[in-house]
Amino acid sequence: MALFGIGVANSISFFRIGLAFATLALLFRTTATAYWWAFFLTIIVIWLDGLDGYLARKLGETSRIGSVIDILSDRNVEQLYWVTYAVLGWVPLWVPLVIITRGIWVDGLRALAFEQGFTAFGTTSMMKHPLGILLVSSRFSRWTYAVCKAAVFAFLILVHLPSKAGHYPFMDGIPYTNALMWITVFFCIVRGLPVLIESKRFLTMPEKPTAEG
Repeated sequence: MALFGIGVANSISFFRIGLAFATLALLFRTTATAYWWAFFLTIIVIWLDGLDGYLARKLGETSRIGSVIDILSDRNVEQLYWVTYAVLGWVPLWVPLVIITRGIWVDGLRALAFEQGFTAFGTTSMMKHPLGILLVSSRFSRWTYAVCKAAVFAFLILVHLPSKAGHYPFMDGIPYTNALMWITVFFCIVRGLPVLIESKRFLTMPEKPTAEG
């Protein structure tokens, strides 16, 4: 089963990116209605990350390329939210800078492993050490991180939701949301460290010969 020739699961991954753009655009309207829409759509954006993986397995669309598209989609959406929130002044600038830097290094090293026939998750995962598998590849780790992101992305909208009277009814939740932001960023960094450590063996592997034109 395919959609636009790229498969249902991959189509959802690309759709998530477009939906994230549309959702974040609502935050610049500064109305309660727009913010409520952005709040619920954000939950859908995060939920779709789990749906594409489920459908890939259910429909037999799992592949190395599909796993890469899934990661790139998730990374794209994640960075869109953090950058937008920094522009709005909801999070410090260092947050998206750390997230983006971590993503560049981790994905670059994963690309190196991909050339050697390994993927980020699954039976061909580049992770070999039990602790690395637990922190990076396990469903527990991936779902916990997804829940943290979903919560902080949604709650940041909620605590800045304006009322018609110009008040912010959920402003008291800002300290808790900020604490959740710290936890999410910390978890993001911790999940990236095993990838950096285990990538050393790929750096020492001989390069495959390339055809000269």
